[in-house]
Amino acid sequence: MTVSCLIIATSLQTTAEEKVSDKSDSASALNESMKTLDGKTVNLSKYKGKVVLIVNTASKCGLTPQYTELQAVYEKYKDQGLVVLGFPCNQFRQQEPGTAKEISEFCTKNYGVTFDMFDKVEVNGDDACPLYKHLTALDLQPKGKGDIDWNFEKFVIDRSGKPAARFAPKTKPDDETVVATIEKLLAEK
Repeated sequence: MTVSCLIIATSLQTTAEEKVSDKSDSASALNESMKTLDGKTVNLSKYKGKVVLIVNTASKCGLTPQYTELQAVYEKYKDQGLVVLGFPCNQFRQQEPGTAKEISEFCTKNYGVTFDMFDKVEVNGDDACPLYKHLTALDLQPKGKGDIDWNFEKFVIDRSGKPAARFAPKTKPDDETVVATIEKLLAEK
Protein backbone atom coordinates (compact mmCIF):
# COMPACT_ATOMS: atom_id res chain seq x y z
CA MET A 1 0.00 0.00 0.00
CA THR A 2 2.90 2.37 0.76
CA VAL A 3 4.41 1.70 -2.68
CA SER A 4 1.13 2.50 -4.46
CA CYS A 5 0.79 5.75 -2.47
CA LEU A 6 4.33 6.69 -3.47
CA ILE A 7 3.57 5.97 -7.13
CA ILE A 8 0.40 8.09 -6.98
CA ALA A 9 2.22 10.92 -5.18
CA THR A 10 5.03 10.85 -7.78
CA SER A 11 2.48 10.84 -10.58
CA LEU A 12 0.63 13.82 -9.06
CA GLN A 13 3.90 15.72 -8.61
CA THR A 14 4.85 15.11 -12.25
CA THR A 15 1.40 16.26 -13.40
CA ALA A 16 1.68 19.43 -11.28
CA GLU A 17 5.14 20.16 -12.69
CA GLU A 18 3.86 19.67 -16.24
CA LYS A 19 0.98 22.09 -15.56
CA VAL A 20 3.40 24.73 -14.22
CA SER A 21 5.58 24.27 -17.30
CA ASP A 22 2.56 24.48 -19.61
CA LYS A 23 1.32 27.58 -17.77
CA SER A 24 4.61 29.41 -18.18
CA ASP A 25 4.59 28.70 -21.93
CA SER A 26 0.93 29.61 -22.34
CA ALA A 27 1.39 32.79 -20.29
CA SER A 28 3.65 34.12 -23.02
CA ALA A 29 2.06 36.45 -25.53
CA LEU A 30 4.93 35.72 -27.88
CA ASN A 31 3.96 32.22 -29.05
CA GLU A 32 2.48 33.21 -32.42
CA SER A 33 3.89 33.71 -35.90
CA MET A 34 2.68 36.83 -37.67
CA LYS A 35 3.24 38.42 -41.08
CA THR A 36 4.97 41.77 -41.39
CA LEU A 37 3.78 44.48 -43.76
CA ASP A 38 6.39 43.30 -46.26
CA GLY A 39 4.99 39.75 -46.17
CA LYS A 40 7.67 38.04 -44.07
CA THR A 41 6.52 35.58 -41.40
CA VAL A 42 8.00 36.37 -37.99
CA ASN A 43 7.79 34.16 -34.92
CA LEU A 44 7.09 36.60 -32.09
CA SER A 45 9.29 34.50 -29.79
CA LYS A 46 12.21 36.37 -31.37
CA TYR A 47 11.22 39.28 -29.11
CA LYS A 48 11.66 37.31 -25.87
CA GLY A 49 14.29 39.04 -23.79
CA LYS A 50 12.90 42.43 -24.87
CA VAL A 51 10.18 44.59 -23.37
CA VAL A 52 7.43 44.72 -26.00
CA LEU A 53 4.83 47.43 -26.58
CA ILE A 54 2.01 46.05 -28.75
CA VAL A 55 -0.42 48.51 -30.35
CA ASN A 56 -3.33 48.13 -32.78
CA THR A 57 -2.98 50.99 -35.23
CA ALA A 58 -4.93 52.85 -37.92
CA SER A 59 -4.00 55.49 -40.49
CA LYS A 60 -7.26 57.45 -40.62
CA CYS A 61 -8.08 57.87 -36.93
CA GLY A 62 -8.10 60.85 -34.61
CA LEU A 63 -5.48 58.97 -32.59
CA THR A 64 -3.18 58.35 -35.58
CA PRO A 65 -0.77 61.09 -34.40
CA GLN A 66 0.18 58.64 -31.62
CA TYR A 67 2.56 57.17 -34.21
CA THR A 68 4.79 60.17 -33.34
CA GLU A 69 4.87 59.26 -29.64
CA LEU A 70 5.28 55.54 -30.40
CA GLN A 71 8.31 56.30 -32.55
CA ALA A 72 9.77 58.65 -29.91
CA VAL A 73 9.35 56.11 -27.10
CA TYR A 74 10.85 53.41 -29.33
CA GLU A 75 13.87 55.57 -30.18
CA LYS A 76 14.41 56.57 -26.55
CA TYR A 77 14.35 53.02 -25.15
CA LYS A 78 15.30 50.67 -28.01
CA ASP A 79 18.96 50.48 -26.93
CA GLN A 80 17.77 49.39 -23.48
CA GLY A 81 15.67 46.57 -24.95
CA LEU A 82 12.28 48.01 -25.96
CA VAL A 83 10.55 46.99 -29.17
CA VAL A 84 7.28 48.40 -30.48
CA LEU A 85 5.04 46.18 -32.60
CA GLY A 86 2.28 47.83 -34.62
CA PHE A 87 -0.73 45.80 -35.76
CA PRO A 88 -2.94 47.69 -38.21
CA CYS A 89 -6.64 46.97 -37.78
CA ASN A 90 -9.63 48.01 -39.88
CA GLN A 91 -12.35 47.00 -37.38
CA PHE A 92 -13.06 50.47 -36.02
CA ARG A 93 -15.04 52.48 -38.59
CA GLN A 94 -12.76 51.14 -41.34
CA GLN A 95 -10.01 53.57 -40.34
CA GLU A 96 -7.26 51.34 -41.77
CA PRO A 97 -8.47 50.63 -45.33
CA GLY A 98 -5.06 50.56 -47.02
CA THR A 99 -3.02 47.70 -48.38
CA ALA A 100 0.12 46.58 -46.59
CA LYS A 101 2.21 48.68 -48.99
CA GLU A 102 0.01 51.76 -48.48
CA ILE A 103 0.16 51.39 -44.69
CA SER A 104 3.93 51.01 -44.76
CA GLU A 105 4.40 54.05 -46.99
CA PHE A 106 1.98 56.13 -44.87
CA CYS A 107 3.76 55.27 -41.60
CA THR A 108 7.22 55.90 -43.01
CA LYS A 109 6.42 59.09 -44.94
CA ASN A 110 4.20 60.78 -42.34
CA TYR A 111 5.63 59.57 -39.03
CA GLY A 112 9.10 58.18 -39.76
CA VAL A 113 8.12 54.82 -38.27
CA THR A 114 11.06 52.44 -37.93
CA PHE A 115 9.59 49.99 -35.43
CA ASP A 116 8.16 46.67 -36.63
CA MET A 117 4.79 46.84 -38.33
CA PHE A 118 2.72 43.77 -39.08
CA ASP A 119 0.00 42.90 -41.56
CA LYS A 120 -3.58 43.92 -40.81
CA VAL A 121 -5.31 41.84 -38.14
CA GLU A 122 -8.67 41.53 -36.46
CA VAL A 123 -8.48 42.30 -32.73
CA ASN A 124 -12.05 41.50 -31.64
CA GLY A 125 -14.61 38.82 -32.38
CA ASP A 126 -14.44 35.30 -33.77
CA ASP A 127 -11.88 36.29 -36.40
CA ALA A 128 -9.51 38.00 -33.96
CA CYS A 129 -5.95 36.79 -34.37
CA PRO A 130 -4.70 34.43 -31.62
CA LEU A 131 -2.36 37.10 -30.22
CA TYR A 132 -5.26 39.46 -29.51
CA LYS A 133 -7.54 36.67 -28.27
CA HIS A 134 -4.83 35.89 -25.71
CA LEU A 135 -4.21 39.51 -24.72
CA THR A 136 -7.87 40.53 -24.38
CA ALA A 137 -8.64 37.50 -22.16
CA LEU A 138 -6.22 38.73 -19.49
CA ASP A 139 -7.17 41.08 -16.65
CA LEU A 140 -4.29 43.49 -17.14
CA GLN A 141 -4.27 46.77 -15.30
CA PRO A 142 -4.99 49.58 -15.57
CA LYS A 143 -7.48 48.79 -18.38
CA GLY A 144 -8.69 45.27 -17.47
CA LYS A 145 -9.82 42.48 -19.77
CA GLY A 146 -12.29 42.44 -22.63
CA ASP A 147 -12.57 43.62 -26.20
CA ILE A 148 -10.32 46.28 -27.66
CA ASP A 149 -12.21 49.58 -27.43
CA TRP A 150 -10.61 51.45 -30.32
CA ASN A 151 -7.44 52.00 -32.31
CA PHE A 152 -4.16 52.48 -30.40
CA GLU A 153 -4.89 50.32 -27.37
CA LYS A 154 -1.54 49.33 -25.82
CA PHE A 155 -0.17 46.19 -24.17
CA VAL A 156 3.21 46.02 -22.46
CA ILE A 157 4.90 42.61 -22.35
CA ASP A 158 7.83 41.80 -20.04
CA ARG A 159 11.13 40.25 -21.10
CA SER A 160 9.84 36.71 -20.53
CA GLY A 161 6.89 37.32 -22.86
CA LYS A 162 4.33 37.71 -20.08
CA PRO A 163 1.76 40.49 -20.54
CA ALA A 164 2.24 43.05 -17.77
CA ALA A 165 -0.09 46.00 -18.49
CA ARG A 166 -2.84 47.28 -20.75
CA PHE A 167 -3.60 50.90 -21.54
CA ALA A 168 -6.66 52.53 -23.11
CA PRO A 169 -6.46 54.02 -26.62
CA LYS A 170 -6.43 57.65 -25.43
CA THR A 171 -3.53 56.97 -23.06
CA LYS A 172 -0.61 58.22 -25.12
CA PRO A 173 2.50 56.08 -25.52
CA ASP A 174 4.58 58.73 -23.72
CA ASP A 175 2.11 59.06 -20.81
CA GLU A 176 3.95 58.84 -17.48
CA THR A 177 2.14 55.62 -16.49
CA VAL A 178 3.10 53.88 -19.74
CA VAL A 179 6.69 55.12 -19.53
CA ALA A 180 6.97 54.12 -15.85
CA THR A 181 5.78 50.60 -16.72
CA ILE A 182 8.26 50.34 -19.59
CA GLU A 183 11.14 51.66 -17.47
CA LYS A 184 10.33 49.28 -14.62
CA LEU A 185 10.31 46.28 -16.96
CA LEU A 186 13.48 47.41 -18.74
CA ALA A 187 15.24 47.57 -15.34
CA GLU A 188 14.34 43.92 -14.67
CA LYS A 189 17.08 41.91 -16.37
